[in-house]
Amino acid sequence: MFGTYKPQDVTILLKDISGLVEPLGTKERETLIQAGRHYSEMLPIEYEPSEKYLQTYFDALNRYSKITAAAVASVAEKIFDDKGKKIALVSLARAGTSIGILIKHYLEQKFSCAVAHYTISIIRGVGIDKNAVNFILSRHKPKEIQFVDGWTGKGAIQRELTRAMKDFPNVNAGLAVLSDPAGVAEKCGTHEDFLIASSCLNSTVSGLLSRTFLRSDIISENDFHGAAFYSELADKDLTYQFIDAIEKNFDDFPQIKNAAVEFNSGLAEVEKIAEHFKITDINLIKPGIGEATRVLLRRLPQKILIHSLHDEKHLGHIYQLAEEKGTPLEVYPLKNYKACGLIRRLADN
Repeated sequence: MFGTYKPQDVTILLKDISGLVEPLGTKERETLIQAGRHYSEMLPIEYEPSEKYLQTYFDALNRYSKITAAAVASVAEKIFDDKGKKIALVSLARAGTSIGILIKHYLEQKFSCAVAHYTISIIRGVGIDKNAVNFILSRHKPKEIQFVDGWTGKGAIQRELTRAMKDFPNVNAGLAVLSDPAGVAEKCGTHEDFLIASSCLNSTVSGLLSRTFLRSDIISENDFHGAAFYSELADKDLTYQFIDAIEKNFDDFPQIKNAAVEFNSGLAEVEKIAEHFKITDINLIKPGIGEATRVLLRRLPQKILIHSLHDEKHLGHIYQLAEEKGTPLEVYPLKNYKACGLIRRLADN
């Protein structure tokens, strides 16, 4: 085990590559990505949040802890109805890991069942870590496996998972998430695009682990995909502060709003945005509050589309980050989403 997750909460099926990869700055990474280098072959220099932004994060966590708990409860009960007491949660690193722990804790508290939980890597355009899947299948029946992530953007990871499970035909590729504005997950807490506060930070709310990494000079064919442990950030680790803040609401949360997917599907809305802004590569469009936040944290944003300039309740952290980064905000008639990040195409500079 590496990282700061408790071993009883999750088995981390990742190779420790700490110190083996030199993190790159945002502009350098973005240039390489848009020139054809895969994002999984690099690690970013982690964004150090300002005190003002951290205060915005804590405010968002406080504001959204109850709805997040409600979404955890909603999706956990759907998992239990489907799987019964023999459940092996497989969260997709890294955003899914803390969510998997919350679902595990809820299931164990509500239904008194022992829930296994693993976290593994899946990489857009590359696929899932087959070594990790085989490791899990050596210990659990296929019907026990439930894949978990935090939210859906335009559904790319669900499509990647569906493709990957063609090699494991007895494993259900359906994804369980808290927020599914794209309308693609098999199980969700809600279709509403609400802020899951963990999307506001990087490793400091993810067990101090990097995003997952895959490059043949470091990851052999028999290895799990890799991740680095940022032990130097130990005094800034908020992982369990996030988990505990949600979990304390497990006995006191509101009725969840089960918003409908309004615009056919998330992908259809993204295609409409691409047409409107004349964007030929939809990978440069990141819909949803969580994804828009990540564009501001670790990409080079062109602009952030928002449904309103006066929605401090849902978008306060995005207003703050956009101001810090000098990123323009544009009001746009979003349907399934409250925000959408557009990544700058460097060839246009």
